[in-house]
Amino acid sequence: MKTAYDDDGLAMLAAATAAELKAHGRMLATAESCTGGWIAKLCTDLAGSSVWFERGVVSYSNEAKQELLGVPAATIYRFGAVSEEVAAAMAAGIVARSRADYGISVSGIAGPGGGSPDKPVGTVCFGWALPDEVLETELHLFAGDRDGIRRATVATALQGLLTRVSAYG
Repeated sequence: MKTAYDDDGLAMLAAATAAELKAHGRMLATAESCTGGWIAKLCTDLAGSSVWFERGVVSYSNEAKQELLGVPAATIYRFGAVSEEVAAAMAAGIVARSRADYGISVSGIAGPGGGSPDKPVGTVCFGWALPDEVLETELHLFAGDRDGIRRATVATALQGLLTRVSAYG
């Protein structure tokens, strides 16, 4: 049985997102932590993606988040790398450092270790940077193994962007 999180479902979601970005003449950049570049890979798997995909950054360490995306060290220290505040800063940072109109960011705990009572395995924070410096964030708690959590993260990030591009333009 196929789900929205299988390879075909993720590819279809990336294609739908691409079509919406192209229809509005918009570009995307990604800032990924727990997904390790999976969102960017799905985007660049599509022929002609350079029309709507500008760049992707994998910022797995706190230092990378600071150096490559401009996330303030104080924000990471105060809220933790897996927080909506850091996700917002990542999304804003990738747009500020690119020619993109939209930015997606993800930071989370995919497991199997690394969780805590406050932030268990499966905790993922999302950021979407929209035109006009609008930032939106969400926090989700996914169940499953590492692969399942990462697949759900990729799907949620792309679906969130698709919904926002459809509404915002």
